[in-house]
Amino acid sequence: MSTTLWTEVKNPVWLSVSEAADLGGVQDKTIRRAIKSDQNLKYKIIKNRYQIELGSLLQFLHKNTKLKNKLLEFGLGQYVKEWMT
Repeated sequence: MSTTLWTEVKNPVWLSVSEAADLGGVQDKTIRRAIKSDQNLKYKIIKNRYQIELGSLLQFLHKNTKLKNKLLEFGLGQYVKEWMT
């Protein structure tokens, strides 16, 4: 039983490393490490700056409990009453 929770977005939102870190409630270096190690994190480089796709960032932040808790407590999750499941 396989269901896809994430659909392909027509106009994805791209964030800088610092914006992604702020939204995720984590440090910049956490995002930079993810770019290097996580193959599912979608990013592009524009003028020597990383741009991270919001949907893949949220998937990354939901990967483990520690990152998910930081997202919920310090990041965007403070403003979201209930996440889609």
